[in-house]
This record gives sequence, structure tokens and C-alpha cells, in this order.
Amino acid sequence: MTRNVEALLIVGAAVLTAFGMTLVNYASEGSVDAQIGLTFLIVTIAFGGFHLAIRRFAPDASTNLLPPAALVTVFGLIEIYRINPVRAGLQRWWLLIAAALGVATLAWLHRVGTAALRRYRNITLAGAVLLLLAPLLPSDWALPIRGLTINGSRLWIEVDLGVVTLNFQPGELAKIAFVVFLAGYLADRRVALIEAKRRLGPVALPEPRQLLPLVFVWGGTMAVLVGQRDLGASLLLFAVFVAMLYAATGQSGYLTGGLFLTLVGAIGSWRLFDHVQRRVTAWINPLGDFEDAGFQVAQGMFGLGTGSLSGSGPGLGRPDLIPNAITDFIFAAVGEEFGFAGTIAVLAAYALIVAVGFGISLRARDRFNKLLAAGLTLTFGIQTFLIVGGVLRVVPLTGITLPFMSYGGSSLVGNFVLFALLLRISHEEVSP
Repeated sequence: MTRNVEALLIVGAAVLTAFGMTLVNYASEGSVDAQIGLTFLIVTIAFGGFHLAIRRFAPDASTNLLPPAALVTVFGLIEIYRINPVRAGLQRWWLLIAAALGVATLAWLHRVGTAALRRYRNITLAGAVLLLLAPLLPSDWALPIRGLTINGSRLWIEVDLGVVTLNFQPGELAKIAFVVFLAGYLADRRVALIEAKRRLGPVALPEPRQLLPLVFVWGGTMAVLVGQRDLGASLLLFAVFVAMLYAATGQSGYLTGGLFLTLVGAIGSWRLFDHVQRRVTAWINPLGDFEDAGFQVAQGMFGLGTGSLSGSGPGLGRPDLIPNAITDFIFAAVGEEFGFAGTIAVLAAYALIVAVGFGISLRARDRFNKLLAAGLTLTFGIQTFLIVGGVLRVVPLTGITLPFMSYGGSSLVGNFVLFALLLRISHEEVSP
């Protein structure tokens, strides 16, 4: 695919957004308003501007990442607009902000290269810890940045800019910083982790001085996230941690140990946290507790079933009956109004993004770039699996967002930064 084809696909995605919103309007009001033209303009500016930045700052990067991201963003915007037009307006502006920060990341990496990330990995780790701790700031002090509790979880910060107040979830950027640190550490200590062994009976373990720093970092991160009741992000970071250890060393023991610790952590969380028990109940038998814990999952199942093969059509379904449909259950909303065909299109787009990300990792010659691309792709792919799997009852609900589709500016910002990193790595592995 050439850059010109990439640009045409982006314009096509903007047209598709406007068309879908037009159908929603005709289904509900029988008219067309300025929101449609504004959305077309913002989608074109956001993804078109990011496309132009790639041409300028990473011209040799892969052309296969941006179009599928634009496609899933289209599905998300249409459904958010159909369920809550006010939130759709906010999502449009967050899309512009996220794209601008993605462009800024590409410009900065063009100047310093990804080697700077490896060189300053410890500073990156410190930044990740500060971002995770930021929601614990007092809610009532005079400074313009304050911690914020929403739905019982203290994951947010409130930024008072005077003219407007923004709510942001810093953990979305913290997970990227955590992956950068892991890639740098593992790239430098790979040989020691593989060759330096101590035997404990029949079991060969890595040297503690090589593995313990990683374990302490992971343990501290998990403690903060569990304290904030963000168990979905905890599971995501742990899965990425174990997968990157395996990618760096090729030792299957890390996968076995990770699976064992996951089971221990899952059982412990189930025993300690009431909301985890409710999610497990909803996962196992949502219809058995339909009026309470299973209501959201059951409504999502009904929505997917109602959608059938081709869906009810934009604006003609009832995804508004699903609690938190624009965040946790936007995949079910797409399934109801776009049907099985729409969900397959979404899954195919996500699969393409993951395949391209792993391709960038496999082609990378520099070990840090290889591990960083793998870690970023794993973060994106595992997050997608957890939320889609929760909707389809493959795994319990985790409460994290579906990349590019779910409502939320923090997620959009994090994903554009993630894409900027992947694109820069792709460029560096082609250019001399």
C-alpha cells in the first residue's frame, strides 16, 4: 500500500463516519444537521494530520497501521453519537487532541530517535510511577491538578485550565512508559536472564539479582493499581510483563509461572473484592442474576443476538438499553446495529493492527526496538482481547476500554502515542 492509498482510505473513513451519522439522524429525526459536517471535518483533520506527520517525520513507516485504526474509530464515533450525542461531541475534540499529541510524539522521535527511550529508561519508569500515583492527589486542594474518584475507582485526575476542566486517566500513558522501561531493561539483561541460572531442586531459576528488579517494579505497579481498584489494568500489565519476558528470553517457564500467578491473583481478587465477585457471577450465569450483577452482560448478549447477520441499522437498534454501552460494551452496540458483519469487520481491523505490529517487531534489527514493538503490540492486542472477550463472555469483564472505539479521551491519547512509537520503529528499521 502506498501513502496515497493510505490517504484515500482515511478520507473514506471520514466519509463513512458522516454517512453513518446521517443514517442515525434520519432514523431518529429525519433531518441532517451541522454535527455531521463537523464530524467529517474533525476526523479528516485528525487522521489526515497524523498521516501528513508520518510523511514528514517517518516516511518509511508501515502504511498498514493507520487505515484500520481509522475504521474502528469510525464505528466507535457512530455508536457514541447514536447513544449519546453530547459525549460524541466531546469524543471529537479528544480525537483532535490525541492526534496532535501523536504528531508531537512523532516529531520528537524524529529528532532524538528511539535510542533516547532506551538511554533514559529509568527516567521513563519514574514517570510511569508518578502517572500512576497522580490520581491519589487530594481532591480539594488549590492546585489545578487534583485526584478524582469515579464509580468507586480513583483512576482519574482533574485538570483545571481555567476556561475548561478536563478529566484524564494517566494510567493510559503509564502503561506505555512501563513497556518502554521493560523493553530497555530486557534488551540489556537478556543474556543474563537466559544463561545465569540457579537450581532449586529440579527447577532452574534466573539469578535473583537479574530478575528481582523487574519483580519489584512489577509488584509496586500492581500494588498501586490494586489500591486504586483498577484490576483490569493490573491484569493487562501483568500479562504484558510475562509476555515480554518470554519474548526476550524464549523461556517457556515464564509463561508457566505467569499462568500460575494469574490463577493465584484471580482467586485472591475474587475472595477480596466484592465487585470482582459480581463480575464472575455475571460471567458464569448472567441470566441467573439478571436484575443485578448479570444485567449488563445479559443486555449485551441480547443486543448481539438482535443484530443477527447484518444488524438493525444505525439508529434503529436499542444499544442505549445496555449499561455503559459507549465504554465497556461498545462492541455489543456495534453488533446490534451493524450485525455479525460489522463485528467481523471490527475484529479483522484489530487483527490487522496486531499482525502489523508483530511484523514490525520481527523485522526490527535493534533488540530494544524489537522488544518495544512487541510490548506495544501485546499491550494493544491483550487490551482488545480482554474487553471483546468480556462482552462475548470468553473472560470476565475487566472494565478497560476498547482501543480507538470506546468513549474516553485518555484512551485515545494513549493509543495515538502508542501508534507514533510503532511507526517510528517501523521507519528506523527501513531507513539507514
